[in-house]
Amino acid sequence: MAHIVLGIGTSHTPMLNAPLQDWPRFIDRDQHRQYIELGGPPISYEQLLAQAPKDIAEQLEPQILADRYTRAQAEVEKLGQTLRSAELDALIIVGDDQKELYHDDNMPSILIYRGQTIRNTPLTEHPGPDWARAASARYYEPEVPREYPVQAALANHLVEFLMGREFDISVADRIAQGKGEGHAFGFVHRRLLQGSSLPVVPIFLNTYYPPNQPSPVRCYKLGQAIAAAVKEWPGQERIGIIASGGLSHFLVDEPLDQRVMDALRQQDEAAFAAIPRNKLNSGNSEIRNWICMAGAARHLSLQQMSYIPAYRTPAGTGTGLCFAAWQ
Repeated sequence: MAHIVLGIGTSHTPMLNAPLQDWPRFIDRDQHRQYIELGGPPISYEQLLAQAPKDIAEQLEPQILADRYTRAQAEVEKLGQTLRSAELDALIIVGDDQKELYHDDNMPSILIYRGQTIRNTPLTEHPGPDWARAASARYYEPEVPREYPVQAALANHLVEFLMGREFDISVADRIAQGKGEGHAFGFVHRRLLQGSSLPVVPIFLNTYYPPNQPSPVRCYKLGQAIAAAVKEWPGQERIGIIASGGLSHFLVDEPLDQRVMDALRQQDEAAFAAIPRNKLNSGNSEIRNWICMAGAARHLSLQQMSYIPAYRTPAGTGTGLCFAAWQ
C-alpha cells in the first residue's frame, strides 16, 4: 500500500514574494479594501486604525520588519528543502481558488483535478502597481506556460474512494485555454518545488465564498479520508500532502493563529471543530486547507513549526505567517 510520509503547511502571501522594502507599501492596497474581516461584520481600514494594537508602532520598526522578513524567507527555503529531499512519488496540494479558475457560475466546494498535467501561465493582467505585480508574478512562469505533471491515477482513486465515503467531489481534467493554476498551487510549484517535475494532485477547497464553504470538521474528516484512500492505493509510493495558504489575514489575528497552532500540535479534532466559522472568512478562510492537511497527516510527528506575525500597516493588517512539517 502507499503511505503519506510528509505533511506540510505553508503561508503563500505575496509578502513572501516581495522584497523587504515593499512590505510597508501594502498599505496602498489594504486601505482601499472593501472590507477586512474581524470575525464579524465588515470593517473599514479607518475603523481598524482607530482600534489598532497599542504596540503596533513597535511591530513596524524597521529592524523588526527586517528580522521577520529574513526569518520568513529562511522558513520558505527550509520547507522547500524538506519537500525536495523527501523522495516523494507524488504530492497532494490542498489549496483554494480565489476566482482564478472557478466563479459564481460554478463554485465547487471540493474539487479534485485529474488531468494528466496542470498548466502554469505567466501573469498577464494585474490591476495593482508595478511592485505588487512583481510580487504576484512570482507565483507563475516568467515567460512561457508550462505543463506540470499530475498523478492522474491517484487523483481518480481519491475521487472514487471519497465518493464511497459520502464526500460529493467535483472533478476537472483540464483548464480553460489561456488560463493556469492559481497562486495557491503556483506557490508550491515555483517557490517550494522550484520547478521540479514531481507529480501532484491538486485539491481545491472553496474556503472563501459562501454559501458552500466546507466546515472545519468536514475539512478534517476529508483529510482523514484522503489518508485512508492513499493506504488503499496499490504500490509502495511515498506521498506527501501540503496545505497552501493562511494563517490569519488580511488582519493579523494572533489569538486565532495560536488557537489553530495548538490544535495542529495536538491533532485535536474537537478543537478544530470548535473554531467559529465566522472567524474563517476572507484570508483566514485558508486555515481550512491546514485543517484538511492535518487530518491526513495525523499519524505523523510534528518536526517543525514557526510562526511570524507579519504586520505591515499601522492598522494591524498583514499575515500570520506559519510554516510547519510533519514526518
